[in-house]
Amino acid sequence: MAKHERGLRFQPTGGSKAPQIPTGKKQRLTIERLANDGRGIAFFEGRTWFVLGALAGEEIEARVLGTHGKVVEARTERVFQASELRRPAPCPHFGRCGGCSVQHLPHDEQLALKQRMLAEQLSKVAGVEPQEWAAPLSGPEFGYRRRARVAVRWDMKAKKLEVGFRAAGSQDIVAISECPVLVQPLQPIMTRLPEMLRRLSKPQALGHVELFSGSSLAVLLRHMAPLSEADMSILEEFCAFHGAQLWLQGEGEPHPVNAEQSLGYRLERWDLELAYRPGDFVQVNAGVNEAMVAQALDWLKPQPDDRVLDLFCGLGNFALPLAKVVREVVAVEGVQAMVERAAANAACNNLHNTQFFQADLSQPLTDAKWAVEGFCAVLLDPPRDGAYEVVRKLKALGAERLVYVSCNPATLARDTVELIKQGYRLKRAGILDMFPQTAHVEAMALFEASQDGSSGPTDPPVKRSN
Repeated sequence: MAKHERGLRFQPTGGSKAPQIPTGKKQRLTIERLANDGRGIAFFEGRTWFVLGALAGEEIEARVLGTHGKVVEARTERVFQASELRRPAPCPHFGRCGGCSVQHLPHDEQLALKQRMLAEQLSKVAGVEPQEWAAPLSGPEFGYRRRARVAVRWDMKAKKLEVGFRAAGSQDIVAISECPVLVQPLQPIMTRLPEMLRRLSKPQALGHVELFSGSSLAVLLRHMAPLSEADMSILEEFCAFHGAQLWLQGEGEPHPVNAEQSLGYRLERWDLELAYRPGDFVQVNAGVNEAMVAQALDWLKPQPDDRVLDLFCGLGNFALPLAKVVREVVAVEGVQAMVERAAANAACNNLHNTQFFQADLSQPLTDAKWAVEGFCAVLLDPPRDGAYEVVRKLKALGAERLVYVSCNPATLARDTVELIKQGYRLKRAGILDMFPQTAHVEAMALFEASQDGSSGPTDPPVKRSN
């Protein structure tokens, strides 16, 4: 009897596997165009290169960050022939820090890039264009970020504490002396933070640090071992000097050292104050956030007798301003803790026409008791995964108007297909420049139910609104 061979044997194919390009290798390239994420695209020896910090038409030297089959990820090391669009990056850490990827583009070109990304997704995936393009909603291109997470790591070999932001394309930490996108009140904290942390007795037990700016300044320290009295004194003196609250997080949830202190932000236009805790989702750009809420309400056109549904309501960022102008708001969130905080925010702002519910928003909502009465209008602000299952049954809730706020044009376009199937038309869309100096795209879209019950847009697109 023949002996069984173990394992699998393959016949030679006659070809050879292309050798991998080593990380760190430098290559001279000509950039053909920009990808949707703002990286330059080049083609060389059968591979597609995605290059951080490069612009279309440029001749550059790229350093390899990693390879995946025939795709090479790299960053720009030198520019031999620059694009006419290129500007000097305002931040000295650009190209190494992974936080801002398109600082070398003028702000108006950044907006144009994001507009193209949104238009391409709607066209390719959903086959539609809005009847009207809204002008980009934007604010200052620097000094906007009111929240930041600072990486902290003890280097065993060098016996040194690294403090800064993650590097582009790696887990390395880039020491940061200044960060132009942070709001001004956080700048001195960021500058002095590394020196303070290096004074602590157990730097190897430190995790990350988060900085917050709102109705108060705050510093949150994640630590993996108890802090000594001397360390607590250093932390408290640092925060007192900067007028900031001190929050700590060990094994449990984050908590303020002074139990009476809390974090919050204001929506001035509606005289609202929303409380939050570290870990809660809060839009990092205060100015664009308030303008976004105002635009959403303007597009939704809520009437005094309306019953409005707010899905993925979070802390009540949209629900509370809506409650100021309509009869009733039903707000739904997937995380129970956020539901409780949103309800508390409504009570603290003396709003009693709101109801908050927890629900699995990855499932249709038609069986929920609070949905039986139906709604005049719906606002939804889902995470990057979108709201596919929710939007598939939205027409059954009776809403004539729907505003969809998206942080991912791809899932917005996918969900647009479902809304069109239900007879909604895409009336208006535009970008929200929530993260200047990055290629991240936020968008807003207005859908209206077809009066004749037909599906798909019939009106021709019109020019951009102001």
